Amino acid sequence: MSKTIIISNRLPVKIQKEGGELTYKPSEGGLATGLGSIYKEGDNVWIGWPGLYLKKKEDKDRVEKDLNKENMHPVFLSEQLIKDYYEGFSNETLWPIFHYFMQYAHYDQRLYEAYVEANQRFCEQVARVANPGDTIWVHDYQLLLLPQMVRDKLPNVSIGFFQHIPFPSFEVFRMMPWRRALLNGMLGADLIGFHTYDDMRHFLSSVSRLAGISNSDGKVNNGKRVIEVDSFPMGIDYDKYASSAASPKTIDHEIRFRTSLGDTKLIISIDRLDYSKGLPKRLEAFESFLNRYQEYRGKVSLIMIVVPSRSNVIQYQELKEEVDLLVGRINGQFGRLNWTPVHYFYRSFQLESLSAFYRMAHVGMVTPMRDGMNLVCKEFIASKLDQKGVLILSEMAGASKELSEAILINPNDVNQMVEAIREALTMPEDEQIRHIQIMQGSIKKYNIHHWVKMFMGRLNAIKNNQDALATKNIDHEALTALKKDYDSNKKRLLFLDYDGTLTGFRTNPQQSKPDIELLGIIENLISDPNNRLIIISGRDKTTLESWLGHFDLDIIAEHGVWLKEKGQGWHTLENLDSKWKKQIKTVLEQYVDRTPGSFIEEKDYSLVWHYRKVETGLGELRTRELASHLKYLASNKNLLVLEGDMVVEIKSALVNKGKAAQKWLQKFDSDMIIAIGDDWTDEDTFKVMPDTAYTIKVGSTSSAAKFNVDSHKEVRALLKKLSEKPGTSSRKGKSRK
Repeated sequence: MSKTIIISNRLPVKIQKEGGELTYKPSEGGLATGLGSIYKEGDNVWIGWPGLYLKKKEDKDRVEKDLNKENMHPVFLSEQLIKDYYEGFSNETLWPIFHYFMQYAHYDQRLYEAYVEANQRFCEQVARVANPGDTIWVHDYQLLLLPQMVRDKLPNVSIGFFQHIPFPSFEVFRMMPWRRALLNGMLGADLIGFHTYDDMRHFLSSVSRLAGISNSDGKVNNGKRVIEVDSFPMGIDYDKYASSAASPKTIDHEIRFRTSLGDTKLIISIDRLDYSKGLPKRLEAFESFLNRYQEYRGKVSLIMIVVPSRSNVIQYQELKEEVDLLVGRINGQFGRLNWTPVHYFYRSFQLESLSAFYRMAHVGMVTPMRDGMNLVCKEFIASKLDQKGVLILSEMAGASKELSEAILINPNDVNQMVEAIREALTMPEDEQIRHIQIMQGSIKKYNIHHWVKMFMGRLNAIKNNQDALATKNIDHEALTALKKDYDSNKKRLLFLDYDGTLTGFRTNPQQSKPDIELLGIIENLISDPNNRLIIISGRDKTTLESWLGHFDLDIIAEHGVWLKEKGQGWHTLENLDSKWKKQIKTVLEQYVDRTPGSFIEEKDYSLVWHYRKVETGLGELRTRELASHLKYLASNKNLLVLEGDMVVEIKSALVNKGKAAQKWLQKFDSDMIIAIGDDWTDEDTFKVMPDTAYTIKVGSTSSAAKFNVDSHKEVRALLKKLSEKPGTSSRKGKSRK
């Protein structure tokens, strides 16, 4: 029976060793809450690092045994590997780059090698527990290489990946020496999720320009699979925080806190110590607020809770010193015997205490410089049972895309934050309630459980689609069945693509002229009166006419623009306009000037930019730029941009190979249909074929076709085999498979 395997850097449990005894405490994080119902079901498991270094084998054995009972499988890492992989590459390279703090990033090959090794350790654990039909969900930036590692070992499993922190723009991500390896690692997944559309867009841009793989409508086709990329905003366990806010213990805490603080209005700020959270700017804004609006002195206080983090790292030590100094300066300048401007806590609190702070606070201030989602703002909203309060939220947090009823600010703009604080403190209660109600409705509906359901539902749908598009290799058994049907049927339609299907690709497209072997194969096929052969190609009609016009066959040229039945002249499928070519050709010429070795092929109703002769790397870079440029120009001209093997073609969106093929399907009776093609333009042909047709994809195993072969050489061998008279055999005609 198939199972779901969740993989994250940390297991959803806190393990501590005190006095030789191991203690286990469930994690209270949002991810653990949301996925708790999944990994505890049936044979499902959670794989991760247990959170501490264990040297003794007996300790490891005990922890593994204890965790296995709870459906968890630990990945044990050495002390040095933890330091280099987690503290090193994950948090000193990826974290600052992904949060746009490039000045803090370290580019150390040794740390990257540790990162690779740690991901391999996780992969080994996955391989021990996973089976081919399982579903695997990998989480976050510590495991970017893992999806492809798992794919290499278990090619048929369904793999999802979710990034919980931002994904930077192409210009930032490209700074890392290991950028392509990281992208290829992520592309081992079937579904890649981010919190926001912006993160998704940045990732797709990097895939296109750094990995050289095109994408369309959030789908990346790597030649083997179609990978979907989308945004899935993460929620919180709304009921958990609402219930906690209503609990007697929380209310007791609130009474005690309120007694100590007096009747001042409160602004709550809760963050982990990190330079991405914008703590100094927040304090500067509060200081400026007290200077600008002196009437609020003694009437409003900031409760700043900072959870300790990475205290051994110099940047974090310096950040803490800066925060300490700012708090001291503000309290020293404005404080009174009966009023403290900033109540500063450098520690964590239990949920009941946090809920009490949320209940008490008139304003929630969440102003990170950059954040993937930030769940504190959602916890604040969920805890507002009386629906009174105001949220000030950074537009750089992923949550800002959902919580538009908050006061959104730029965290770099201190003046804007000052005015936001005053607006929040003076907002009428009825307006507060209206905003809170709207935001509560949103986070109640799109909670953590909805997030899990949405992601897993999409991943399952993708797997079903992949199964539907999976092709079967033409082995001896399939070839025998195909030959038998071919020999027994008298009315056959054969749709054959040309480049990549009947012949290989050449540096110069004109060198792909039919050779003696191919001419012989075509002659054999058309000499059989039971066959009607249709060459269906993206090439121009003049070239196809000069190469194949002397044969008694039908031709579809320029992806379905031009049609020619044997014995008749050429005609177009639609009333097409080519006036657009002048503007587009000017753009293509600019790219030819910038890209030595590239050239333009002009057809009657399409233009093609070839880069087969271009220096490796430069061609891929230019084609990403050109494809993006052309898609922008084509958006309002009813044009379609096609990316093929070392070519980018732009043509009318009104026609395709499938529409052209339908003309033959409707006009000619047939007992048997065979369609063979190699690229995604041939998918249109496959999709219009009846269920009884033999559809064959060359190269890729992901297709609307039923079967696949590896190369044009196998296509030729197949066609030779079909042309043999029943009862004869040819060694050359046998498939190499």
